Amino acid sequence: MTKAEIQLVRALADKRARLEHGLFVAEGEKLIGEIRTSKLRVRKIYALEGIFEGAEVEVVSPKEMERVSLLKTPSKAVALVEIPRHTLRAHELKNRLILALDEVQNPGNLGTIIRLADWFGITDIVCSMDSADCFNPKVVQATMGAILRVKVHYTDLTRFLEEAVRLDIPRYGTFLEGANLYDTELTDGGIIVMGNEGRGISRPIEALVSHKVLIPAYPADRPTSESLNVAMATGIICAEFRRRTSSK
Repeated sequence: MTKAEIQLVRALADKRARLEHGLFVAEGEKLIGEIRTSKLRVRKIYALEGIFEGAEVEVVSPKEMERVSLLKTPSKAVALVEIPRHTLRAHELKNRLILALDEVQNPGNLGTIIRLADWFGITDIVCSMDSADCFNPKVVQATMGAILRVKVHYTDLTRFLEEAVRLDIPRYGTFLEGANLYDTELTDGGIIVMGNEGRGISRPIEALVSHKVLIPAYPADRPTSESLNVAMATGIICAEFRRRTSSK
């Protein structure tokens, strides 16, 4: 590998470099193998001998792999993948369930939420502009391949939800003063809004939520944690939506 190639791979750990080059880094045989069979375009693969074959593959030494890997334990292959471009409009969401993330900033949480969306058949996630970047290497790894099937969109979340209000699309959000999730009527389609790890859903977004819900602690009168991790809460809510609506 040339010095410039090594510098490029390392630079892609930073969002600005990813935007500049239109590339993100994927690591590991399984993930790269899935990417090669997906619609995403692989620009280059750096791999140890015998791992992959193809015109885009460059065989590198274990020492070179240590230099380019962004993981604590270097993988056997690193790929440079072109960032896909997705479009989404609120009117396309009628009768579909999607997630909206309001300043979810922890890469691990975002990666887990993308994986949860994939598990529960949610194909689109809409993020506020200040949410974590879904092509951050930590996010990509945490999705376990789900990033290939779930489209993540970044937009002005307030405007997006205002359009959803105009189209009368239900908008659910989690709040400590919300109604018990298990007693709330849930619709087949709608937008589930999840908030920031520390502050929850912001005031401007809260004003656009039509259904405030609470995941109750059990038993209700027992001292417990102040709140749930946002990814855990997302999993619980998505599971309840799917359980309830699939049985109709």
